[in-house]
Amino acid sequence: MPVSEFGRIGRDAELRYTPSGDAVCNIPVAVDYGRKGQDGKKPTQWYEIALWGKQAEGLAPYLLKGKQVFFTGSDLHIEEFRKGDGSQGVKLVCRASEIKFASDGQDQQAQPQRQQPPAQRPAAQPPQPPADAFDDDIPF
Repeated sequence: MPVSEFGRIGRDAELRYTPSGDAVCNIPVAVDYGRKGQDGKKPTQWYEIALWGKQAEGLAPYLLKGKQVFFTGSDLHIEEFRKGDGSQGVKLVCRASEIKFASDGQDQQAQPQRQQPPAQRPAAQPPQPPADAFDDDIPF
């Protein structure tokens, strides 16, 4: 079953290799859905996205916690897991066929600002004599 979602990465990606040498990178992505609750927040569904091969190797350094991404995946299924507090949780797991970065305005602040070239100054001109300095030897 194909799925396309927009969400935020939950932790930095870690690139691993299978025993056969295939690159794999798993990232958790939080996707908000539905209406805001009484606490003012929307419920969150976690997806565990798997990237394989060259796609995993190329994107892993850029898949950082907090980045917004749009992904399309297949092989969607549900897995249960134990949360840090001991309670049971569920996540959707899929293999990504496409992943794109979305700009949220915060990313631009983290990037170094390009400095504008200094404004060109006019060429230095020789100093002009004062207006009241004139030669008395004028012939008229």
